Amino acid sequence: MTFAPDVTERLARARADLRMGVPVVVAGAGLVLAAETLGVARLREVLALGGAALAVTDWRAATLKARAYDGDLARIALPDGAKLGWVQALADPADDLANPMKGPLETLREGDAGLARAAIALCKAARLLPAAVVVPLEDTGGFAAHHDLTVVDPGAVLTTTLTELQAVVSARVPLRASDAGRLHIFRPEDGGEEHYAVEIGKPDRSKPVLARLHSACFTGDLLGSLKCDCGPQLNGALAQMGAEGAGVLLYLNQEGRGIGLANKMRAYALQDQGFDTVEANHRLGFEDDERDFRIGAEILRKMGFGAVRLMTNNPAKIERMQGCGIDVVERVPLQVGENAHNHAYLATKAAKSGHLL
Repeated sequence: MTFAPDVTERLARARADLRMGVPVVVAGAGLVLAAETLGVARLREVLALGGAALAVTDWRAATLKARAYDGDLARIALPDGAKLGWVQALADPADDLANPMKGPLETLREGDAGLARAAIALCKAARLLPAAVVVPLEDTGGFAAHHDLTVVDPGAVLTTTLTELQAVVSARVPLRASDAGRLHIFRPEDGGEEHYAVEIGKPDRSKPVLARLHSACFTGDLLGSLKCDCGPQLNGALAQMGAEGAGVLLYLNQEGRGIGLANKMRAYALQDQGFDTVEANHRLGFEDDERDFRIGAEILRKMGFGAVRLMTNNPAKIERMQGCGIDVVERVPLQVGENAHNHAYLATKAAKSGHLL
């Protein structure tokens, strides 16, 4: 028996460390510090090690006019006297329009980009800006032990295997949409956020169930934001399930298409500068959509559903679900919630993301 943390538990530690501004070590590669939570003292110490670079995605590199020699990312060399404000301005596009000149920037083209790739993956998993200061190290084990830092395996960081989901509890919850509601809680073994399933009535597991995969939207679902159509879609889906007497709504904690609430608010701020929702994500360094639809498919399977009538306007979601082994026998449109504030947002989803609106 051992009390030492396993690979999954070390990754959870690493995410927490980065969110607090604590460095982590990637075994056999080097040191990682999230740009967003980096402090002055640690930046000074990192620069003293030599060879420090800022890893950013190819999307962010394109905005910075920095050469992405590594394809999916760029490693921007940090000069010895680099200031914290400058480093964080490279990572965060908030002041790009006010201060567009951040260069000249030297991007590295020699050496292995594995450390940078793992660093960006860790930052995304921690729901931070996808930018990290990285420093190659000769003796990663010795450095980590000396400074009491978490060590993670690079292969585990970049794995595409879905973390096991555990059904924690379910209980009856009468809802406005139906007094025959039941809430199921699912917890991932990697220490990530829990996901929920709202079951209406007693759906027949042998038949396609009316289902919706709904990504959490704090602003739309709870605050009634008019910038999106999420709240009306949530309530509309539950109302239709209530009217039919059966259905399942998966409430997945993948805010902002998987980038987290803080980054979604950064995207909103960029939209106020004139960028659309897709452009804002790209300027932050994210893909159009960072969600993992395998989570929804796995929850459906654990609940005994293999086929669905999917309530969605997004054809890509249908394709992704079918690719995950869930049979989508019908697309049920859910066109609600358009208003003067979100008209451009919905138009962008239709034009750039293929939504059927």
